[in-house]
Amino acid sequence: MTDDRFRCPWAVDSAGSTLYRDYHDHEWGVPLHGRDELFERICLEAFQSGLSWITVLRKRDAFREAFAGFSVDAVAAFGAEDVERLLADAGIVRNRAKIEASIANARAVLDLDGTDLDSLLWSFAPPPRPSRPASVAEVPAVTDESTAMARELKRRGFRFVGPTTAYALMQATGMVDDHVVDCWVPTR
Repeated sequence: MTDDRFRCPWAVDSAGSTLYRDYHDHEWGVPLHGRDELFERICLEAFQSGLSWITVLRKRDAFREAFAGFSVDAVAAFGAEDVERLLADAGIVRNRAKIEASIANARAVLDLDGTDLDSLLWSFAPPPRPSRPASVAEVPAVTDESTAMARELKRRGFRFVGPTTAYALMQATGMVDDHVVDCWVPTR
């Protein structure tokens, strides 16, 4: 299904699926808050590393089911038997390092020493740009802020959170607005 709206070029799925379009139009770049909601995005961005985002979008419902709705408390309690269960789940990306990182990251969230995940992540949000990028070529993959975020998360025990993944998280959760200037999505 198509419409006449101009979108960021990456939001077009050549296979005809509306997953990219719907994600772009309703989620990507929308400010997101909440411990479990942000934890889910950290996990999904980590699972996306080295893959196309459409792969993760297609498996997102299965991820949510397999990871107890991304409840930090539930995932932090996962043990070796859960790792094996997840490795056998064809509905998700079966990568031991990423699965174990998600569990470790849930435990790191619980061990933030009085800082909540929402405040921690959003403390790295840069000031809004004066204007949107003219093209995707102007969109960075890494920024000083994403590098600082990744460094702090790693210092606190998080895994699979390098500067590129941190910047993708910033884009996905509305900490930055990387919709191109001609994109129909309103500035938030």
